[in-house]
Amino acid sequence: MNPYKGLKDLPHDMWALFFTSLINRSGTMVIPFLALYLTKKIGVTPTEAGTALLVYGAAAFIAAPLTGKLSDKLGSIKVMKFALYGSGLLFFVYSFIEDYNWILVATFVLAAVNESFRPANLSLITEIVAPSQRRMAFALNRLAINAGMSIGPVIGGFLTLVDYHYLFYANAFASIAAGIYFSSVKWSSLSSEKEEVNELKSKVRFAILNDKYFLFFLFAVIPANLVFFQHLGALPLYIVSDLGYTTAAFGLFGAINTVMIIFLEVPLNNWMNDTPYRKSLMIGALLAGIGFGGFAIATSVIPLIISIMVFTFGEMIFFPVTAAYTSEISPSDRRGEYMGYYQMTFSFAFSAGPWLGTVVYQHYGSVILWSGALVLGLITAALMFFVKSNPTIK
Repeated sequence: MNPYKGLKDLPHDMWALFFTSLINRSGTMVIPFLALYLTKKIGVTPTEAGTALLVYGAAAFIAAPLTGKLSDKLGSIKVMKFALYGSGLLFFVYSFIEDYNWILVATFVLAAVNESFRPANLSLITEIVAPSQRRMAFALNRLAINAGMSIGPVIGGFLTLVDYHYLFYANAFASIAAGIYFSSVKWSSLSSEKEEVNELKSKVRFAILNDKYFLFFLFAVIPANLVFFQHLGALPLYIVSDLGYTTAAFGLFGAINTVMIIFLEVPLNNWMNDTPYRKSLMIGALLAGIGFGGFAIATSVIPLIISIMVFTFGEMIFFPVTAAYTSEISPSDRRGEYMGYYQMTFSFAFSAGPWLGTVVYQHYGSVILWSGALVLGLITAALMFFVKSNPTIK
């Protein structure tokens, strides 16, 4: 059986989104190097640089549901064009700002505009792809993001050796180039409604805060998301400081995650396409907890690699399925709004996860940290047991 068989059945529009995200994410250079830019070029303290990153995360958190709702009002395509062209302009302007207070203001605005792409993108995928293909489509979308993110920071690292300002110019160029490509696409599958069930469901209007099924799902997702984002904070500290590996070695460990996602996530989701949502969500969360929990006893190379591989399998299952589940549970005319709230859980985990992990690591040690990660993964897995396998039935 061909593990990539499902890709050829995806509509042309999905491939247009794939290349848009790939172009855009290949230029991701500013955010990975923002702390270094602010401390080395602008001259702020590490705490002030951390505050700027916190502002970015807070803006993304606040903007997600608002831009998602805007996608429903104006259309996902218009919001995505605004995000690509707007962020391109803002990246360029940002490079000229030197006052710290204005940098914080610019960071907030940049995050709100740049991150508005995400919920609109997820909503558009739902609009153009049939329900039976959505897990594959969301996996393909993550492939574009991860492939691009494996390119951008590498190029950015070399650009910093010349001038940090080149990061902003390159990021701006990539955003605008993605916008130009995206604007040239002739959308063919946007007009057809693929779900009679959701079409009927969309006629019933209710506030998201009254949608107990969706709120429970969002609540259940958060513990696992906090676990996944430990790779940005506590994990590098643990591997380098506790275990004594070099930063280069940590980079190689991290490459295992990236390579697995690029080559395995799409075929894995194709293979699991008929697995019920509840089972997939439980497996993904369980593997996340076991993988990160394994670091409590993983000190040598082989156990570390095994732990990384385990949580990566969890990541490859969990993220596409949570996005697909959100698309299924949302009314057809409010998908942007639902995707916005779904994106909020990631923005929250992006901001709080690394901070929480480093605090636990510093005050209680790595064993408590990774044991806690295991518990959080188990909590999400247990909560997902109560999620409906068929989310279109309320």
